[in-house]
Amino acid sequence: MSVNLYMDAHIPKAITIGLRLLGVDVITAQEDKADKLSDPELMDRADALKRVLFTFDDDLLIEAANRQNANVPFSGVIYASPLRVSIGTCIRNLEIIAKAGEPEDLANKVEFLPL
Repeated sequence: MSVNLYMDAHIPKAITIGLRLLGVDVITAQEDKADKLSDPELMDRADALKRVLFTFDDDLLIEAANRQNANVPFSGVIYASPLRVSIGTCIRNLEIIAKAGEPEDLANKVEFLPL
């Protein structure tokens, strides 16, 4: 089984397209009509879809930490700073996670890019 990804609204389209060209299962918040949801709602939506949320948003790190501290389960968050990680690196790292990882590897965790 592979890791399915859910792209936050702020993720550049080039990352989503690059991943899809590589065969990675990706849904964007915009496609899901979820781009206006609050951070907690967005994490709930990704969890309901059994997808790991990829974001550039620091506030989602806070939400993930709050859930970890309260033992509230979530599918996982992958975070990258757009100032520190290129689009190409995001695509390569996310492909590795999606194809080599298992959903339980990221459950209730935050993974930081670059790997």
